[in-house]
Amino acid sequence: MTGITRPSPGFGLGLRSAHYSGFLAERQPLDWLEIISENYLVPGGKPLQMLDAIRADYPMVMHGVSLSIGAVAGPDADYLRRLRALADRVQPLWVSDHLCWTGVHGRQMHDLLPLPYTEEALTVVARNVARVQEALGRRLVLENVSSYIEYNDSTMSEAQFLAELCRRSDCLLLVDLNNIHVSAVNHGFDALDYLDALPLERVQQFHLAGHSDHGDHLVDTHDHPVAAPVWALYREALRRFGPVATMIERDDHIPPLAELVAELDMARAIAADAADETNKVAALELAA
Repeated sequence: MTGITRPSPGFGLGLRSAHYSGFLAERQPLDWLEIISENYLVPGGKPLQMLDAIRADYPMVMHGVSLSIGAVAGPDADYLRRLRALADRVQPLWVSDHLCWTGVHGRQMHDLLPLPYTEEALTVVARNVARVQEALGRRLVLENVSSYIEYNDSTMSEAQFLAELCRRSDCLLLVDLNNIHVSAVNHGFDALDYLDALPLERVQQFHLAGHSDHGDHLVDTHDHPVAAPVWALYREALRRFGPVATMIERDDHIPPLAELVAELDMARAIAADAADETNKVAALELAA
């Protein structure tokens, strides 16, 4: 394993059952799809039939929601075996999950709960990442979660924690720009400082999504189009990290597939504009 990310495969969407028929009817203008791993950890049936049919036309990545990488007990062994079997079947570009814990003593809370950013937690997560990467036979990609509380014991920022975790465990990062914006508003930090603290060579993927505004706080709901501040943060991320695999998540109030494809086209346009800007700056520096 090395610390270098793979080249970006372009622009994708999350595969949702509401859009199965659209993907089967005709090839969509997408470069790849992201699946929720837990939706397909089954021995058979329609989900796997749909997955096999659709993945014949699109590269895929796997994105989990119950790995619980921050749990002291570590990820469940049976879950890891089933996840490995799915990865062997799908042959994904990469496998990701969240920097969080999702339960304790075998009970799933069905939520992505934030960690205290301490040396003790870092030791636990780095150990768990090593175990997962050995079980899967591939590097793990970890996503920052949105948060609504902070721990008094934290001794570093989330971005600093992620950077050090990458150094210790050789994992990669899924940077959820909506989550950064949500947490920045909720906790009062600068989203650009967060981006600056992340290691350039570790950023494998971007998530874009919508949120709900409750006045004094934001909630990551994935039920709205991408908001203007998140688009602006995406542009800044592209300036820092260059071309990175980008996708839009929608998990509720799911619109027609064509509407999501049109929204993804906005990401393409912003990425193209950012690339042009970078090339012009490089040309000016070379001329000077």
